Amino acid sequence: MASGSQIDPFVERVERLLVRYEELQRTNALLTEQVELLTQERDSLKSRLSAARSRVDALLERLPDLNTPA
Repeated sequence: MASGSQIDPFVERVERLLVRYEELQRTNALLTEQVELLTQERDSLKSRLSAARSRVDALLERLPDLNTPA
């Protein structure tokens, strides 16, 4: 029975490690989801910025050239 009591601490440690591993897997899944959402948001913002730049460039083209006499 002495060998059984020697194994018990190892069994408990392995069980704790398994629980921790599962927690880390859940945390990793949540972080992966957040990264995906933030990537989509970033891409959307980049697209909006590009569209805004195009509109500003178009407006600048419509301004009269101040270097040429009127």
